[in-house]
Amino acid sequence: MKPGLRHRLAEKMAGEITLSDSPGKTLKKWRMSFDISQGHLSEYLGVSPSVISDYESGRRKSPGTAIIGRIVDSILAIDEERGGRYIHKFAALLFAEVGEGIIYDLHDYSSPINLDTFSRVIDAKILSGPDDLTIYGYTIIDSIKAIMNLSANEFNRIYGWSTERALIFTGVSNGKSPMVAIRVTPFKPRCVVLHGIAAEHVHPIVPKMAEKDHITLMCTEKNIEAIVESLREEKWLE
Repeated sequence: MKPGLRHRLAEKMAGEITLSDSPGKTLKKWRMSFDISQGHLSEYLGVSPSVISDYESGRRKSPGTAIIGRIVDSILAIDEERGGRYIHKFAALLFAEVGEGIIYDLHDYSSPINLDTFSRVIDAKILSGPDDLTIYGYTIIDSIKAIMNLSANEFNRIYGWSTERALIFTGVSNGKSPMVAIRVTPFKPRCVVLHGIAAEHVHPIVPKMAEKDHITLMCTEKNIEAIVESLREEKWLE
């Protein structure tokens, strides 16, 4: 990976942690997104594991920008030693482009959201997959424009900064097209929501496709503007 790209990714991570209302939770999100244990990170930094734990839980005062920079650099260095799998993944998300009008709304949360809670907020029915997993955000996508106009690489951009999110596809007829598009791309979302369709109109093969990729599948007929208003109003997170 080019040094400039690594630097920009580090800036993105450090900036998100620093500006977050819950820096510790955001730090934890990034550490877990890179599949690094508290023990491994603390060993790399030369501190006790309790230090990382205290930062992430909020028991210790939020670290300053210099410490956050060291932590982010350590996360990236550890990933580089492992081959840079997650650096390349997030760099792809950072620099991919998306055509105009394809993304209706995109939002990320600093704290994980339980899928059961998420489904209730958007009045969705869970068709397959577990509801006890968590997501860190959502993307609402015009499914017809996305499928007609996006290449596989461009499709990656709809994940925002984490694949641990819900993709809400509007304009679906039976749900097959969005799931086929996801099947042929390297990244898989935690949850797919088919918008504007009743459960009985979802093609029988769609839940099976979701299960194969370990994706929780939902459908909802709630008005899309009401969904955005509900998901942007964070009182339900408390």
